[in-house]
Amino acid sequence: MTQAIRIHANGGPEVMLWEDVPTPEPGPGEALVRHEAVGLNYIDVYFRTGLYKAPLPATPGMEGAGVVLAVGAGVTEVKPGDRVAYAGGPIGAYATERAIAADRLVVLPDDIDATTGAAMMLQGMTAQYLLRRTYKVKAGDTIVVHAAAGGVGLIMCQWAKHLGANVIAVVSTESKAQLAMEHGAAHAVVGYGDLPAQVKRLTGGAMVPVVYDSIGRDTFGASLDCLASLGLMVSYGNASGPMPPVDIGILAAKGSLFLTRPTLNTYTAKRADLVATANDLFDVVRQGAVKIRVNQTFKLANAAAAHTALEARQTTGSTVLVP
Repeated sequence: MTQAIRIHANGGPEVMLWEDVPTPEPGPGEALVRHEAVGLNYIDVYFRTGLYKAPLPATPGMEGAGVVLAVGAGVTEVKPGDRVAYAGGPIGAYATERAIAADRLVVLPDDIDATTGAAMMLQGMTAQYLLRRTYKVKAGDTIVVHAAAGGVGLIMCQWAKHLGANVIAVVSTESKAQLAMEHGAAHAVVGYGDLPAQVKRLTGGAMVPVVYDSIGRDTFGASLDCLASLGLMVSYGNASGPMPPVDIGILAAKGSLFLTRPTLNTYTAKRADLVATANDLFDVVRQGAVKIRVNQTFKLANAAAAHTALEARQTTGSTVLVP
């Protein structure tokens, strides 16, 4: 038997139950992975609450690292004994073992442990595509990053600095502002009520070419007002709730702005893109340019406590769940 968190109804953290489930058999093209660590991400909350739909009962979790125990027919990407990590759909990572499509797995370098692997795959590959593909950040750019003390945010602060950019970090507390600055942010703004004015001051009126916003509903207007003409609004999360419909005329009125709602699954849908994204992440981590901060660890069986802390904005950096 395998143990897993199961959700039989959408709701608060209390709906997540620790249950025995049959150990899956890897089918054609699949690998059976024994998890050594599982990553916690805000998207897990969306599936738990029902903001993102999944057939019930469901096991949440988009990211993990562990060892391949067995492979199904036709698998060439990995073999039993390989240390692997993954991020992205389908959900199901909150389990001691799971079967997953082998072409979604990447082999971990020997000098990256499972805890780091589980903590960095979804958040780190998200940072990679945001900074290197959605908008290709270059030396001298000034960019705005919301939730800059969170898992994706701390990676983005470091990586953007490595690229020669200046990060204006938007955070919720003074302690988080300090944390973002320690991880490469050039400036930190606490709260978003006067964010456009702060960005105008910090950029000498030039504003910024891109805003990375994972908060959603509460920050959308302020984020748009931080952009220079022809700037790009990257809305990649909904921590404050789902976005209402947007009148695209506002993009014209504020300077012919661009708006995108990207996802990691789209950017890594092709295996070649997945491997390239992961390898780029591995490179900056192994260089020491990006350090993965695992600031919280919870038992997988106690995932409800982890969700409670995450939703209360009590976490910083990355959080992992361990069997």
